[in-house]
Amino acid sequence: MKKSCRELGIFFLVLVIWLLAPKFVYSEIDWTLKKQIDLNVEPLDIATSTDGKFIFVLAIGEVLVYSIAEGKIANRIPIDKDFDRVTYAGKNNVLILTSSSSKTLKIIQVDFLFDIALSGLPFKGPENAAVTIAVFNDYQ
Repeated sequence: MKKSCRELGIFFLVLVIWLLAPKFVYSEIDWTLKKQIDLNVEPLDIATSTDGKFIFVLAIGEVLVYSIAEGKIANRIPIDKDFDRVTYAGKNNVLILTSSSSKTLKIIQVDFLFDIALSGLPFKGPENAAVTIAVFNDYQ
């Protein structure tokens, strides 16, 4: 008799906890496919730039640089074939590649070059002179 009262008490305790416990409600998810790209290579890993303008896709022997603004693969960076992980450090603009098989780490500085249309504008010096623009944005 004592055992059945104990079992009955445990049953009611579990029932009360179940009734008083908060219920989780799952809402629906709305999603839209923005774009699908055929890479023609097997992707091993991906990383995105901090500004969200580029996606770096690691493949065997190369890193594909996908430009979101252009909607295409804008560049390819050749690398050794044994790298299998990639990450992007935005503060320093570097790609960090690692290889688990050869136990190596490679850091690649990424600098973005932009064409500036100057046709019809006045200029001084040779027409095909290289130009470097330095940005100082850490004033404190």
